[in-house]
Amino acid sequence: MAQEIHVPEVSDGVSEGTVIALNVSVGETVEADQTLLEMETDKAVVAIPAPFSGVITRIDVAEGDKVKIGAVIMAGEAGEAVAASPPPEPESEPEADAPSPPPAVEAAAEPAAPLPPAPAPVHPAPATVDLAAVRQGDQVAPAAPSVRRLARELGADIYQIQGTGPAGRISEDDVRSFVQDTMQRLTGGGPAPRATGEFPGLHAQRPLPDFTRWGPVTQEPVSRIREITADAMSYAWSTIPMVTQYDHAVISDLETFRKDHNARNRGGAKLTMTAFLVKVCAAALKAFPRFNSSLDLARKELIVKHSIHIGVAVDTPGGLLVPVIRDAETKGIETLAGELNELAAKTRERKISPAEMEGGTFTISNLGGIGGTAFTPIVYAPQVAILGVSRSEMRPVWNGDEFEPRLVMPLSLTYDHRVIDGADGARFLRWICEAIENPIHLVMKG
Repeated sequence: MAQEIHVPEVSDGVSEGTVIALNVSVGETVEADQTLLEMETDKAVVAIPAPFSGVITRIDVAEGDKVKIGAVIMAGEAGEAVAASPPPEPESEPEADAPSPPPAVEAAAEPAAPLPPAPAPVHPAPATVDLAAVRQGDQVAPAAPSVRRLARELGADIYQIQGTGPAGRISEDDVRSFVQDTMQRLTGGGPAPRATGEFPGLHAQRPLPDFTRWGPVTQEPVSRIREITADAMSYAWSTIPMVTQYDHAVISDLETFRKDHNARNRGGAKLTMTAFLVKVCAAALKAFPRFNSSLDLARKELIVKHSIHIGVAVDTPGGLLVPVIRDAETKGIETLAGELNELAAKTRERKISPAEMEGGTFTISNLGGIGGTAFTPIVYAPQVAILGVSRSEMRPVWNGDEFEPRLVMPLSLTYDHRVIDGADGARFLRWICEAIENPIHLVMKG
């Protein structure tokens, strides 16, 4: 018996959605509760199930169409006997001499007439749908709910993934390949980004206006370093829910200690504030191992690293590079200062190797030598936290009896909120501040 299939209520407050995938075709046999199509609403992607077992005789929608709740999307013949219905018709022909059977025969023949499939030419079969017409400009990706769920769990943007299935349909393998390729590029271990005219990992850019209408312009090619940086930052910004915690450390005593040591130790490496920060952060990461981890959503695991490798951002003419100090927790401040000076010089001279910029577990970005009162650093995936340092300045600090001028260094800690809670972020940054304010606890040699 022919039945129309309507869009059911999918959620409170949802009045319409967009068809993003058709899972059946005309003439296909379906089971009850089998997914007929997938519809994207403003809340989620939902699967529309078959209300009966039978054969699909008509499809009234195409991928990309907007449909309202209650609208007719398909029609079908219910019942497992649908396929067996034609044979009984010839057996009833001998009874055609009775007055009543002829109308019954005509009624039975109606489903085979060309009327039901008439709407089909208006909406082509899903296999012939042009992907460019499936709301590509509106960022609709043809993928099953399970594939979308996997993409969310892996932190991948489903709209950036190129499907390899029919009509560009995205599979779970496509999602995993995209994530693996992205992570390889970010860690320097994979192929170069594809030359598509856009930064990999970025959403398609809107067309730019002709700026020459308002004055002369100069076009400069984007450096390779800037391209990789844009890719890494875009990936982090679009996949990591970040929170930034601010605090400050009184460094008057530490700065006096540093200057006195450098004045006495003329033959050794000059101590810098960054070297102290690396030492303090290494100790903090041992005390708070969750900040020295990476999140593996595919396996639903937190990978806690037992070695501490701290990256230090270095400003170069070509862009920002981040060499890594290995096993920072095992080294004294003088050793760290020497390594930092050497790595910074190699980085600015473009002699740094890819291996010396890999494997970082935590990053420090020190802009104190340039200026500014505070900034919000971006987590360098797959790490889960980064420390930002701004320029120190003299401020009045209450000592319990009166205000006195003290040198204060602003700090900002950005962290992955999927891994680190706000209270832990505040404790971690306060621990760093208190360690900086007590330089006697820092070990000079190691």
